[in-house]
Amino acid sequence: MENNSKTEKSLKQKIFSFLPPLTIAGIILGAVGGYIYYAQVGCVSGTCAITSNPYMSILWGGMIGYLLGDMFRKKPKPEIKSGE
Repeated sequence: MENNSKTEKSLKQKIFSFLPPLTIAGIILGAVGGYIYYAQVGCVSGTCAITSNPYMSILWGGMIGYLLGDMFRKKPKPEIKSGE
């Protein structure tokens, strides 16, 4: 049997090709920021959809962090083919 490890990407390479380190850092920082927002601002009455629940604040913070981190990802430029 032939070893296919050279042709197949490792799991780490697959994850980093989908979520680069800057995007992962954005998710983590956003989640931490969401929790800090919940802890410091929160919602006294309990009727706020996002800030009354720490899990929702963390989730929304992580999503905002993902969007901000993904903004800085270098995307491959499309190949321009000359006319025939």
